[in-house]
Amino acid sequence: MKHLLLILIYKGVMPLFLKFIGVKITPKKPLQPNTQYIIVANHNSHIDTMALMSSIPLKDLNRTHPVAAATYFGKNSWLGVLSKLFVNTILIKRSEEGGESTALDVLGKFLSKGHSLIIFPEGSRGEPEKMQAFRKGIGVLLQRYPHIPYIPVYIQGTGKILPKGERLIVPYDAIVHFGQPTFCKAQTVEALVNEVKNEILRLKD
Repeated sequence: MKHLLLILIYKGVMPLFLKFIGVKITPKKPLQPNTQYIIVANHNSHIDTMALMSSIPLKDLNRTHPVAAATYFGKNSWLGVLSKLFVNTILIKRSEEGGESTALDVLGKFLSKGHSLIIFPEGSRGEPEKMQAFRKGIGVLLQRYPHIPYIPVYIQGTGKILPKGERLIVPYDAIVHFGQPTFCKAQTVEALVNEVKNEILRLKD
């Protein structure tokens, strides 16, 4: 039932909506089906998650999870249920709330089942076209699971369509640039964080 709902949203309604508001995904089919990834992207808008989920191969939708802050999407029980049902999210506590180690354990359980993750290492939406500092959690996760390739994604323009704090959607030319599956080269957490950030920035323009 849930998989059918995700298919309806992200293979039916959402691609038409994204096209209408000006979001383009490149390449058109960026991911291989039946393959596990950790998708890592910058974050300016709620539109980002919708665009990335629409890029997931049909068979993999139910096994792909955007990672979101429990304090935002789980601040009430209804919002938490809706985010899990319609977006397939995993809700975790932010590091400043003392949830980093627990969050990594939760994500690890999904990865060990062969599921894929969508992660925004900035931790929250920033100002349009401005990338914030990356949190170290992405480095720790990649260090623990070096056999799973990550895919860098640079998202440009969605912060103009639906900026943080706004509810009105304004069509604007935006693009979601997918990079190639990449295995970690760096060894330390800090170096891994920098590696991922640089791979994302490489896709800019």
